[in-house]
Amino acid sequence: MSLASALKTGDVTELPSRRDEDWRWTDLRGLIRTLPKVYQHAGTGVEGPFRDGVAFSASRTVSVANGYVDGLGGGALVFDVHDPVVALNVRSAGDQIGLVTALKVRVPAGVSGVLLESHVGEGGYLADFRLDITVEDGAALERIVLVDDDAQAVNVVTAEVDLAPGAAYAQTVLTSGARRQRIETRVNHPGAHAQVRLDGVYLLDGQRHADQTTVVTHAGVDGITSQLTKGMVNDQARGVFQGRIVVSPGADQTDARMGHHALILSDKAEIDAKPELLIFADDVSCAHGNTIGALDEEAIFYARQRGIPELEAKAMLTVAFVGEVVERIEHEGAREIAAAWVARKLGSPE
Repeated sequence: MSLASALKTGDVTELPSRRDEDWRWTDLRGLIRTLPKVYQHAGTGVEGPFRDGVAFSASRTVSVANGYVDGLGGGALVFDVHDPVVALNVRSAGDQIGLVTALKVRVPAGVSGVLLESHVGEGGYLADFRLDITVEDGAALERIVLVDDDAQAVNVVTAEVDLAPGAAYAQTVLTSGARRQRIETRVNHPGAHAQVRLDGVYLLDGQRHADQTTVVTHAGVDGITSQLTKGMVNDQARGVFQGRIVVSPGADQTDARMGHHALILSDKAEIDAKPELLIFADDVSCAHGNTIGALDEEAIFYARQRGIPELEAKAMLTVAFVGEVVERIEHEGAREIAAAWVARKLGSPE
């Protein structure tokens, strides 16, 4: 049951609904009454943030324009020592069109790669985008995902990540939401000194909705997971965070940390958070934290005393709040783009 299967069959009963526990805050069946046909066309006229000449130079670019994939020749995206930085630009444009895309990504043993992934769009499209990622023995992948959907769009982005022993996977998702949006990551963690970092930022206003859902399953001993998500909601926006770390029987000496912290700047905004640790092993070190609150009124007062307008002071404090997540991005060019995107979304000087 997924948006992709519903679009392919035209059957609205295939849409996830609030009756599905993991989708209860991101109800698609209650929102979508009719399904458009699946569409595919190369031209959109929409530019993505990760393009040549903007703060970095990608060794390779793959484009997905309204479901049409250009730059892979029908195969998988495979990193090698000659293509260590790949820009994946997903662009969507149009009203009442269905877009379904599925790609495979492989990082061979011993190779390190950076995937600069962006999703931008204009219009009321319904999009389902899926990545199946394999990171082999001793390989490393940093994935930075910047999602800038239209306020009328419905978008579901899913990644299934399989790690080999000794592999490293780092991910940062930044989003401004959509009419309904879900960004889901599932990591199959083998333990065996493999390392995972999963981070996220959501900045929502108007009536935008964003759901960041993650599931990490530790299946072996000596695995590490570190997770930090921060967000801000304003107006009538709704933010959803669901983080689940499962430590399977026998996955001893797992070290897993999860943090979710958010700001609510309006009485009509909403945040739903569900951090979970499911531990079925002994001798583990696991913890999670979750806080939701408002901006520090005393800090706003002191900023205004220095002549800073209230709105600008709030923007500066929010930029500082989510800055901890942005600073964890290892790729310098992507970190600069992410920091500029956050400042622009909040109306703060870059």
